[in-house]
Amino acid sequence: MPTVLPHILLLTTLTLTWALPQGAPNSEQVCHTMTPYHGGGIRPQGGISPYEVHPRRLGGRVMITVTSGLGIPFQGFLMQGRTPDGQVLGQFDSASINEGHPLDCHDPADSITHNSPSDKNSIEVQWAPPPGFEGPVVFNATVAQSYDTFWIGVESRPVEITKRGADDPQIAFPTHTHEPTPPNFTPPRVQATLENIDPFYVGCSVAKLCFGSPANCVGNKNCKAAVAVSVAGDKYDFELKAENAAWVGVGLSEDDKMGDDSVVECVQRGNGVAAFMSYTSGSPNYGAARLPNSLLGIQLLNSSIVNGVIYCRVRRDALTIINGKPFDLIGRKYNLLIASGSSVTPNAVSFHDQTYLASAQPQALADVSSLAAKSKLLIRLHGAFMLAAWLGTASIGILLARYYRQTWVGKQIMGKDIWFAWHRTFMVLTWALTIAAFVLIFVELKAWSGERNPHAILGTLTTLLCFIQPIGAYFRPHPGTPKRAIFNWLHWSVGNAAHIIAIITLFFAVKLTKAELPEFFDYILVAYVVVHVVTHLVLSLMNCIAERSSERRVTAFPMKDLGGTGRSSVYEDRSADAPYSTFRRALLAIYIVIILMIVIALIVITALAPIEETWTTLKSSVMTNS
Repeated sequence: MPTVLPHILLLTTLTLTWALPQGAPNSEQVCHTMTPYHGGGIRPQGGISPYEVHPRRLGGRVMITVTSGLGIPFQGFLMQGRTPDGQVLGQFDSASINEGHPLDCHDPADSITHNSPSDKNSIEVQWAPPPGFEGPVVFNATVAQSYDTFWIGVESRPVEITKRGADDPQIAFPTHTHEPTPPNFTPPRVQATLENIDPFYVGCSVAKLCFGSPANCVGNKNCKAAVAVSVAGDKYDFELKAENAAWVGVGLSEDDKMGDDSVVECVQRGNGVAAFMSYTSGSPNYGAARLPNSLLGIQLLNSSIVNGVIYCRVRRDALTIINGKPFDLIGRKYNLLIASGSSVTPNAVSFHDQTYLASAQPQALADVSSLAAKSKLLIRLHGAFMLAAWLGTASIGILLARYYRQTWVGKQIMGKDIWFAWHRTFMVLTWALTIAAFVLIFVELKAWSGERNPHAILGTLTTLLCFIQPIGAYFRPHPGTPKRAIFNWLHWSVGNAAHIIAIITLFFAVKLTKAELPEFFDYILVAYVVVHVVTHLVLSLMNCIAERSSERRVTAFPMKDLGGTGRSSVYEDRSADAPYSTFRRALLAIYIVIILMIVIALIVITALAPIEETWTTLKSSVMTNS
C-alpha cells in the first residue's frame, strides 16, 4: 500500500450503524469510518478481503469496478474516493449504476451504497473529480458478503487525476471454474487480524486528541476509561468509552482539580446510552449536577454497549455558557478530567469509583499531540511513607519496648540502653514519616477527600495520636514518681491505638480510586498482621515458659512493666539478660527481615500502581525488544 492513512481513518470507531437493506444511512459516523454496525457490533473480517477495487481512467472520469477474484458474490457495499490524507472528494454518477444510489456525506453524491441486499457478482460506477483537481485518489470500499461477514478498508491502487485527463486500458477480469466457495470465505493466508485492535485508539495523536485512565493507557490501548476529541467543522466531537461501567464522563477544567467544570457524561439507560451536560461543584460538597437543560450544546451522534464496554460519540458546540461561565473550546485551553463509575441515579451519576484521572497541563482541544496525565508522585509518596512508618518502624519499635527491655543488658548507645535507643529511633522515624505523609496528601488534594471511604478520617486520627505521642514522652515523669504509672498506661494505650488504627486505615486505602491498588494488596496486609500477631504470641509464651522454669521470677506478661516504678519487674537481677535472650534476638532478626520484605513489596506495588498495567507494559516492551 502506498499509504496507510486512509486505511487508518476507516477504523476510528467501534460502534456505528449500517444495517439497512437499502444501503448505508447518511450518517456522520458511517461517512467517516465506513464501518457497519451489524448485530449490535459484529466485528469486520480480519483476513485478506476476497474482493477487489479496480479503477480505470476514462478521460476526466474514473470507472470503478468492485468484484471478487475468486468469484464470490456480495450483498452490500459502500464506496468513497479519498485523497491520501483521508479527505473525501468527487462525485459518483448514480445514472451509471442500477445497483446503488449516492450519499451526501460531505458534498453531494461523494459516496455511493447498494440499493438492496441481493447477490452481486460485480458493480461498476463512474466517479468524477472536483473541477480543477489534480493529484492521487484512492477508492475505499466496505464490501459485505453477507450480514455478518464484511470487510472494511478495501482499497484500490492510487489513481493520478490530471486536468488533461487520461485513458487506462480495459481491465480483463479472469473467469473462475473452480468449486463454489463456501459461505463465510476464509482467505488462504492471514494478515494481521483486527480482532485484537480496538478502533477507538486508531488515529490518536494523529487525527484526534486522546486521553485515558490509567496514565499511559492510550499508547498501550488498555484504558479503563478514555476520551478522544476531534474537530468537526465549527464543532467538536467527543468519543467516550469505559469498561464495565454504568457511566463515563469527561470534564473541561481550568486546572487539574475537580470543581467548576463542564462535563459531558454518557450514561447507561436500559439497553442504550444517553448523553447529558453537567457541572461539577468543588470542595467541600463534590459532585456533578445535571444542568436544567441537560442537552445544552450537545448532540448524541452514536452510542453502544458491547461486551461490557459503554461507548458514545457526542458533538459539542464550540461555545457554551454554563452557570454564567463561558466554555470556549476554540479560544481557550482546558485540562481533561476523565472518570467512570459503577452506578447512576435518575438525575445524576454516582461517585467515580471505577477510575479518575486529570491531565497534567491545559491544552487546546484541536491540538492532537499527546496529552500527559497529572503526576501522582505525591500520592505515591504519601502511601509509601505511611507503609514504611506503620508496618515498618512502628512495628519494630513497639516490639522492642514490649519484649526487649532485659536484652543486651549492660550495653548502651549514647548513654541509653540499646532497646530504648532503637525504640526511640524507630518511633521518631514513625513520627517524621507520618507527618510528612499527612502534609503531602493535603498539598496534593488541597481539600478534604471526596471519596466515600473512612480512610481520610482514620488517617487523620492516626496522625493526631502519632503527633501527641512524642510530646507526652518528652514530659514523662521520672521513674518512681506517683504519676509515672499513669504516663506508662497512657503512652502504651495511645501508641497501640495509633498502630491499630493505622493498620485499619491501610486496609481501607486499597479501595481508594486514586490509590489504584490491586485486590491482592489486602492479602499482603493480612500476611503482615499474621506475622505481627504470631511474633507477639511467641514472645509472650517465652516469658511464660521463662517464669515457670526460673527460680527468679519473670512476669508472664510484660504489662506488669507498666507499674509506677519505671523499672522492669521482669527480672530482679538486672546485671544479666533475661532467660532465652538468644532466642528472642534470633526471633527479632527474623521478624525484621520478614517485615522489611513485606514493606518493600507493598511500597513497590504502591509506587508502580496500577501494577497490572505497569506489568503489562513492561512485558510488552520486553517482547517488542526481543
